[in-house]
Amino acid sequence: MNVKGRTPNYSEHQFLEVWHLWGDGHKLGDVAQMLNINPGSIHGILNKYGGIAPYRCKHRDGHLTMQEREKISRGLAAKQSFTAIARELHRPTSTVSREVQRNGGRDAYRAVAAQGRAKHQRKRPKRCRLDMNDKLRDHVISKLLMDWSPEQIAGELPLMYPDDETMRISHETIYRTLYIQARGALKKELCAHLRRKRKYRRPRGGAQVSIQGQIKDAVSIRERPAEVEDRAVPGHWEGDLLLGTIDSQVATLVERTSRFLILIRTESKQAEAVSEVLAQCVTTLPEQLKKSLTWDRGSELADHKRITVETGVKIYFCDPRSPWQRGSNENTNGLLRQYLPKGTDLSRFTQKELDEIALRLNTRPRKTLGFRTPAVELEEILHGGVASTD
Repeated sequence: MNVKGRTPNYSEHQFLEVWHLWGDGHKLGDVAQMLNINPGSIHGILNKYGGIAPYRCKHRDGHLTMQEREKISRGLAAKQSFTAIARELHRPTSTVSREVQRNGGRDAYRAVAAQGRAKHQRKRPKRCRLDMNDKLRDHVISKLLMDWSPEQIAGELPLMYPDDETMRISHETIYRTLYIQARGALKKELCAHLRRKRKYRRPRGGAQVSIQGQIKDAVSIRERPAEVEDRAVPGHWEGDLLLGTIDSQVATLVERTSRFLILIRTESKQAEAVSEVLAQCVTTLPEQLKKSLTWDRGSELADHKRITVETGVKIYFCDPRSPWQRGSNENTNGLLRQYLPKGTDLSRFTQKELDEIALRLNTRPRKTLGFRTPAVELEEILHGGVASTD
């Protein structure tokens, strides 16, 4: 499970979930977002195994467990017969007898050693078919060099060798041997001859599934009132997560009329954490500034109903892959990179430091406001002044 010898920043459960989600067809970035793991770590996992879930040895119902082996060991120490031990385990006497004899006999039997031997036996790797059949391997390599697809190679073999059953292989086996370099039968360079130059194998039959656009009960930006679009009425916000390294992020809110910016420190990009900090922030706003929030379709706002219930703010979602629909927010995020550059661990910034950065931008003249500042613009809005619009 360890990639490149480094201590992984994910748990065993998350490792298994990576393969479950990848097998369902989710994209790399979405898997990273759903599991709150750095995308580079997900890439490392997929790259190491060629995008194909590693074989995991499973305990079968008929096999002896560690607990049963410990009972056998205790029974032997108590000088019990095989029959008596088997009766206690509800197993045939022959099962206990064979277990003891294959692991050194009565005097040498040890439960831990027996369990280790059984586990090793189950893990014995099966040799790859291309590794065992030189003729088949050379044929596959020659066709790959001619830019044939694995499916074409597999389909042509019965026609080329109708009477030779050893010259048979499935296209999936060819793909697996290409992408799992531990098999060693086909060199990685042969992947360059495939039509799609992928670094790892996509799940068999798995469509590209994206969490984008799958937020339950999401209200489209197309249903947003006209007053939001023309910026005539204040209190409509655009929001996003500005991402840093090591799973760090900062929530950004931009008021559409004044371009006033709020930065919010968030420990996680999980929906529950993001919705909580957003709700807390919006609750503190003046009532006239609590009308709507427009967000992209990231899963961090999957709990959007909670925000609406707690604050009364209606939430609208952009179309998939349409960041331009949150133009004010995107533009402000670009300005923020002067203070929060890409590649920065954003978790090291306190809320006080983020407030200071927001203050710098809110007191900086903006061309779109006629070189007035967002702070002045918002102040006039709150006190009955007329705000500038595009």
